[in-house]
Amino acid sequence: MADTRNADLTFGATDYLVYMAAVNTEAPTSDFADPVTPWMNLGWVTTEGGLFKIEEDVKDVDAAGSLEPIRTLMTKSTKSLQVTFLEGLNPLVRSLYDNVPVTSLKPDTASGVAAYAFPDKPSDLRYAFIFDTMDGEKRMRFYMPNGKVTERGDEQPQTADVMPVQLTFKFYKGAANAPAVKRFIDYGDVDVSSFFPSGS
Repeated sequence: MADTRNADLTFGATDYLVYMAAVNTEAPTSDFADPVTPWMNLGWVTTEGGLFKIEEDVKDVDAAGSLEPIRTLMTKSTKSLQVTFLEGLNPLVRSLYDNVPVTSLKPDTASGVAAYAFPDKPSDLRYAFIFDTMDGEKRMRFYMPNGKVTERGDEQPQTADVMPVQLTFKFYKGAANAPAVKRFIDYGDVDVSSFFPSGS
């Protein structure tokens, strides 16, 4: 078997960008074009970038006459992504953390102050998201047509550092049963043809 190891296939992210738009907004037509209106950037994130998770629940079916399960059923597969944002006053980030429409963050024209109540019952606010990361010419993108924030980190304004805003996003199928998550990969100038036998 051929040795296909290639250090150029390692990936060390040099930037991490997050965009949001109305739920079920289509992905940009050019796979790695910078998203334009209606997509909006959520600002700077920490150097840790994003933590993508796939969690799967399975159930074993036991039966008399067998010491091992006779079948395993997959009962759930959820996809989530956690990001810590640095712009604690970014209206998009703030609206996601406080679970209010972004219009709530618009300042009053006379006072310059935005004031709003936290919802007593959590709102089911859904958006489309794009998560871009790059390493030189190599790029990866997640596109999620239907996501929402399901977990929020503690809020701690402090004097030693900026106030981080940690959000965990969960993703669901989009319109017309579109996949919850779609990944795009641009290998840059790395030749990966040896991984795909001719005819495949």
